[in-house]
This record gives sequence, C-alpha cells and structure tokens, in this order.
Amino acid sequence: MSLRSRKHAFLEKYFSGESVNYRQIISLYTPILIDQAFLVCLSLVNTVMISSSGVAAISAVNMIDSINMFLISTFIAVSTGGTVVVAQYKGSGNEPMVSKSAASTVSTVFLFALGISLLIGLFHNPVMNLLFGGASADVLDNAHVYLVGSSVSYVGIAVQEAVCGALRGIGRTRASLILSLIMNLSYVVLNVIFINFMHMGVLGMTIAANVSRYSAAIIALFFLAKIVANASLSFRLRDLFQFELAMIKKIMFVGLPFAAEQMFFNGGKIVTQMFIVSLGTYAMATNAICSTLAVVLQIPSNALSLAAITVVGQCMGRRNVADARKLTKSFIWLSSFSFVLMALIILPMFRPLVGLFHPPADIVDDIFTVTLINALAQIPLWSISFLLPSALRAAGDSKFTSMTSMLSMWLFRIVLGYILGIVFHFGIVGVWLAMNCEWGVRGLVFLWRFKGEKWYQHRLIEPASEKQAVRG
Repeated sequence: MSLRSRKHAFLEKYFSGESVNYRQIISLYTPILIDQAFLVCLSLVNTVMISSSGVAAISAVNMIDSINMFLISTFIAVSTGGTVVVAQYKGSGNEPMVSKSAASTVSTVFLFALGISLLIGLFHNPVMNLLFGGASADVLDNAHVYLVGSSVSYVGIAVQEAVCGALRGIGRTRASLILSLIMNLSYVVLNVIFINFMHMGVLGMTIAANVSRYSAAIIALFFLAKIVANASLSFRLRDLFQFELAMIKKIMFVGLPFAAEQMFFNGGKIVTQMFIVSLGTYAMATNAICSTLAVVLQIPSNALSLAAITVVGQCMGRRNVADARKLTKSFIWLSSFSFVLMALIILPMFRPLVGLFHPPADIVDDIFTVTLINALAQIPLWSISFLLPSALRAAGDSKFTSMTSMLSMWLFRIVLGYILGIVFHFGIVGVWLAMNCEWGVRGLVFLWRFKGEKWYQHRLIEPASEKQAVRG
C-alpha cells in the first residue's frame, strides 16, 4: 500500500463518519488554524511593541487584559451558544432556522456587550481600586487608560465575534478568517503607528483597538448580509431587530452557563493576578511573557477546540452520537500530539523569543522554568480540560461543563495557587504549577462524563425530521 493510500485509510478511520468526512474537517479546520496562528502572532507583536514603552506599560496591559478577558469572554460565550444552535440546525437540515438563529446570535451578543461596556465605563475606578490598588502609581495610571479605552471597544468586537460564530456554525470558516484578518491586521498597523511612530504608549493601543474593532463590526454585518447570503444563510440587517424569545432561550441555554463559567473562571484568574501583583512588577512581567508563550503552544489545539464545536454540533443536529463520540476522541489525540510538536519547535527557540520582550536578566530563568513546566503539562492535560468540554457543550451539555470548570477553578487553582505561590514562597512558579494541577482534576471529571450517556441526551433543537433515531 502506498503512503498516500495509508494516509487516506488513516484519515478515513479516525476523522470520517456518516455526518462528516475528513476532507470537510480539514476544510473547516485549516482557516481556523490560520486565524488562531495569526491572532497569537499579532498578540505577540503587540506585547513586544508595548514592552518598548517600559515594564510599567507591559505590566498594566497584562493586568487589565485579565479584566478584558473576564468581560469579553462572557459575550464570546454567548456567541458560542449561538454557534452551537446554528450548527445543530445546520446538521438537522432546517435551513430557515439556521438564518433565524444567526440573526438572534448577533443581536443577543450586541445587547450583552453593550450592558457590560456601560457598567465598566461607570464603575472603572472602584474596580481598579478593589482589584489592583496595591500596584505602583505608574502602573495604575497606564491601567486606568487601558481599561476605559478597552471598555468602549467591547461592542465592536462583540458584533464581529458573533458574526464569526454564526459563520463557523454553518462551516464557513474561510469567511470568519477573512473578518478576523481584517480586524487584527488593522489593529497591528494602527499599533505600529500610535506606539512606535507617535509614541503614544497605552493610549495609542486603546485608540487602535477601537478603530479596528468597530471597523470590523461594520464590515462583518455587511459581509453577512451581502456576501455570504445563500441557500444556507439568508440574512437581512432588519432581522437583527426581530427579537425571537424562543431562539434567544436556545442560545442562552448554552451561552449563559458558559458565560457564568467564563466569569468565574476568568474571575479566578483575576484573583490569581492579585497574588502576582503582591509579588512585584517583575513577577507581573514574568507572568505576562509566560502567558504569551503558553498561548503560542496552544495554537493548533485552540483551533481544534473551535472546530469541535461545529463538528460535534452538526453531528448532534443529525442525532448521530457515534460520530460525535468518535471524532471527539480523535480530536483529543490529535490535540495532544500537537503539543508535543509545538514544544519541540518552541523550546529550542526560547532565548530569541524571550529576547523580543526585552525582559530584565533577573527574570529570564523564571520565565524558562514556567514555560518548560507548562509545555510538558499541556501534553496530557490541556485537551481533556479544554477541548473535551467544547465537544460536550456542542451537544448541549453546557450546565455540567460550566459547573465543573467553576468549581475546579475556585477549589483547586485559587487555593493551591495561594498556598504554593504565597504561603510556600514558590512565587510565580507555584501559581503556574497550581494551574496545571487544576487542569488534571477538571480533565478527569470531563473524561468520566464523556464515557457516560447523559452528555448527549439534551434536545436543544427540534430536528427537521423526527424520524431519525439516535445512533450510538
């Protein structure tokens, strides 16, 4: 048998089923992978650019990005709920409901983000004083500017994310890639202008974020209405103002538990950030650089996690549990292998990569220690802790996955992080060790759930034909 035949047989065995074949999965996954790689590279470039403004600037950006992640992740979670509903309707063959669910996703996420933006705009001072009052004055000054500027941009990125979520639900990942590239390329170009040439520091970064995100939101709506309107998705701008309560409930059934999970999960990260603030500015810079390198290692697996939502969602729309189970297992193994490959690429390049951030010599060894521990821990633990719940959520099992994530974060990561990092004086290394341990606990719970039957017994939508039997 030739190499080509063996490859085809392998892909057919592990990445094809009745609902989808490996060619469709590759077509779905490739644009998401490119998008994730591009996003991470741009994040790396932005971190490098802002690091040229000094340790106070990079510490402030990292500190406020923990709040941004906490808030933005809530309406991205609601957008994920929309992706699941759109994918299941697409899988069931109910095309009119695909369009209605896409419009409801955009309007629901818009309102959600608008509410969050207004709250932060009104209460940013108390939030800053409560969470990071112990930071130095120059870090706090930069942080206030970045938080207010970021909050103004939430609605723009929310609309863009909602449109991309709907497009991923129907498998149009190339279209979502184009929209993401438009937003992020413009963000980087504007950052170069405002930070490197005009020397505006953190203020320039916030201006760049607002211009790029709102421009992308406008283009996304036009794109959805004029370019991708077809037999699978007939979208009109006036559909955004027709709020269908039944559809919003379906989206919120998945989205709200996930949003609550993200709030508690990222809230836990903020508490962890408070530990790190007490360790000093150098510890904050170490955490910022390590976080960036960790995300680089996760590029292929994050893309697989997003693809799993569409693939499993469409399998469950057809009520084909066997395909959902088989493809989830294959995605987990592929994700774990990708961490081995990424570690072999990134670790030998550690010195030149870290040199881009201009870190003080005192923290380079800590950065390497944390990066090495995290790279090894991600191989067996990340996929079962993050990709697997994406698959469960795509089947409608959102409440269980969200509750598990919230409890594991607060019972293990926070408590253990404080004990190792502060009480036992392991510092930033202890905080990251606690995070890796929490992945293992959470992942084992999700594996137990996946082996059972309850995760696929939710009926999120009514299929176009009720004659189909559940297979698996």
